[in-house]
Amino acid sequence: MNYPSITLWSDSSFFSPYVMSVYVALTEKGIPFTLKRIDLLREEQHEAQYRELSLTWRVPLLQIDDFFLNESSAIEEYLEERFPAPEYERLYPRDREKRARARELQAWLRSDLLPIRQERPTEVLFAGETFPPLSAAAEQSAAKLIHATLRLLPEGQQNLFNEWSIVDTDLALMLNRLALHGDFLPANLLNYAQFQWQRASVQLWLAESGKKR
Repeated sequence: MNYPSITLWSDSSFFSPYVMSVYVALTEKGIPFTLKRIDLLREEQHEAQYRELSLTWRVPLLQIDDFFLNESSAIEEYLEERFPAPEYERLYPRDREKRARARELQAWLRSDLLPIRQERPTEVLFAGETFPPLSAAAEQSAAKLIHATLRLLPEGQQNLFNEWSIVDTDLALMLNRLALHGDFLPANLLNYAQFQWQRASVQLWLAESGKKR
């Protein structure tokens, strides 16, 4: 099969949860792609060469031939249309309402729960670092995350929608900010997060991240 030329631009440390999400999506689709790195600490994203490619000067950036796209959820919806099921693995549920719920969750996880993201950064996930106990604001955010996940995840089910979707990876990543740090999670949410973390595409990303340690 003739594939287009595909490049995924990542932060050089492979700490970005949004790059991870797109990496998993591409891997699940079975599409060959090349990784390129931008050193955010050195602010390479502000250099003229990258600004010419990236509308937002951020990562992830997907390049397919001469088309460039930022923002992980936009990239994943584009990949779903460009490389559709059944020829390629689905990223979103078959059911229309479940697809809408998955997109709702993706938007929420990217725009809310800031205290968790600040106090349990991705160094917890990809470098095993530890931080002080959660603040009151982060505890409140954790309670909100737990409440929403318990409401959506049926008891004993390993995927949110009874089939894997990219939002399972995104949600497990947020839950594992707590779980891998030893913060409280109900047992069924802990099991769900651990199960999703073992998915082959996620393990490949963790291996990429580990190469940079």
